[in-house]
Amino acid sequence: MDKTRREFIGKTLSASALTMLAGSSAGKVFAAERSGNAAARKKSAAAAYVAGKAERKLNIVSLHELEAEARKVIPKGAFGYIAGGSGDEWTLKENTRSFDDRQILPRYLAGVTQPDLQTALLGSKVATPVFVPPMAAHGLAHEGAEKATARGAGEAGALFCAQTLANTPLEEIAKAGSGPKWFQLYYANDAGINRELIQRAKAAGATAIVFTVDLEWPGNREADQRNGFVFPATLPFPNLPTAKPGVGLGELTQVFKRNLDFSDIEFIRRESDLPVVVKGILTPENANECIAHGANAIQVSNHGGRQLDGVPAAFAALPGIVEAVGGRVPVYLDGGVRRGIHVFKALALGASGIAMGRPVLYGLSLGGWQGVKSVFDTINAELQLAMKLAGCARIEDISRRFVT
Repeated sequence: MDKTRREFIGKTLSASALTMLAGSSAGKVFAAERSGNAAARKKSAAAAYVAGKAERKLNIVSLHELEAEARKVIPKGAFGYIAGGSGDEWTLKENTRSFDDRQILPRYLAGVTQPDLQTALLGSKVATPVFVPPMAAHGLAHEGAEKATARGAGEAGALFCAQTLANTPLEEIAKAGSGPKWFQLYYANDAGINRELIQRAKAAGATAIVFTVDLEWPGNREADQRNGFVFPATLPFPNLPTAKPGVGLGELTQVFKRNLDFSDIEFIRRESDLPVVVKGILTPENANECIAHGANAIQVSNHGGRQLDGVPAAFAALPGIVEAVGGRVPVYLDGGVRRGIHVFKALALGASGIAMGRPVLYGLSLGGWQGVKSVFDTINAELQLAMKLAGCARIEDISRRFVT
């Protein structure tokens, strides 16, 4: 076959493959990364990224207001990545709205004065049931990145979950915060990478491994496509050396295993000898399957509305999963939490701990570690007030009887 014909066939096959790929959600992501603004994306990735530098305590009236303030200081593309969801963002919005579907039933004359927020998360004592979930690239929000977030959480007595796609090495995150830490694993194609990450996390003091199962493929994140967002080349991912900065989410996640299965839970249990929290579960059946294969906890989550749009809000899925689990393992929740009463309602429906994501990154962008602590101070004060008014002296007092 002559050279000209080989080139023609190669181009034809490539075009055909791209056409087939384009119909999928992942295809849209890949297509965006190959689109006509590729030169602008490359220039954006190569430029030195300027994140926030503020270090200050925040005067917060409502966590709802932080998003608008953070928008002013986080570069447009990065803000879209942090704040945006997938598709029409129905699930993103529903995560917060769904808390309105349940009402609190207060018990007056309970003699409550100063409620105690202390509890335990998989055996780790914490000052609050609210904790920081895994979120990629804190360096997009503030130059202190994960070290600042971990410090702020530690100062608040809260648990911090370090993540695979951090801009800071695990070892440095561990030293930065005084509170307990978990480590979140994005499961790589290479078992050796997974094994190394798990061992590093253990050596750094992680007390549990959070296995995120809902990012086998990147969601249809249209804000990223509109903004031509790529992770800045100046913000590396040191915990995953094969991950390339300066690319979009579609290319970045190609190192992850696309066909996760229950044997992966067993691998993590075997390699870590630590409790495994399976994050991203939305149905009772899936929760039971995970427990049968060794999960020590379930985290009800839809990835903050960033993956499959149209799935239930995490809070809406919580009661059925709690009932199915039946107390065999703890159940945690993340998604849409903005108020102390949100935390109260989730605890009343059986959650053992509640993760709060975007408000933490907004606080980080506006005030560094002090901003993170301010976010926790705000939600904890709201939770304490809710407990006072509802008649609950301790976290363990909050039960199903308090919501309808």
